[in-house]
Amino acid sequence: MDWNAVFGAVNLLAIVAWIALAFLPRSPAILAAVMYVGVGILCLVYGASLIGVLTGLLPNESGAGANFNTIEGVRAIFASDAGVTIGWTHYLAFDLFVGLWIARDADAKSISRIVQVPILFATLMAGPLGLLIWLIVREPAARANGRWS
Repeated sequence: MDWNAVFGAVNLLAIVAWIALAFLPRSPAILAAVMYVGVGILCLVYGASLIGVLTGLLPNESGAGANFNTIEGVRAIFASDAGVTIGWTHYLAFDLFVGLWIARDADAKSISRIVQVPILFATLMAGPLGLLIWLIVREPAARANGRWS
């Protein structure tokens, strides 16, 4: 398995989806493409890779002791190209999903793209930080609409 190729492919898919989300008109077709082609394929690659490595169907060079219970165990997971690629795909899928939610929520609250794009960029680069910024920015708009959702 060429994990470098998988890594490159998921990065390319994610960046195309982010560009579409930030700069294309938010038609139902674009939003569906970001959700099902972008997020969906990233989730599929993540799931197939994770299951493949955990079952031994796909190669993983990490040593023994890989687990989610200790820092050393998590380090062992990420000590291989497979682990890094799977972990990175996880981040890409979740950050893109959060970015899609932010974009839809911002549109529903009539918040301009000029405000949205830097928040989306922050979400792409540092997911939870971008989400925190959005939660701070959205709060006054949510109150103005008389609801919290």
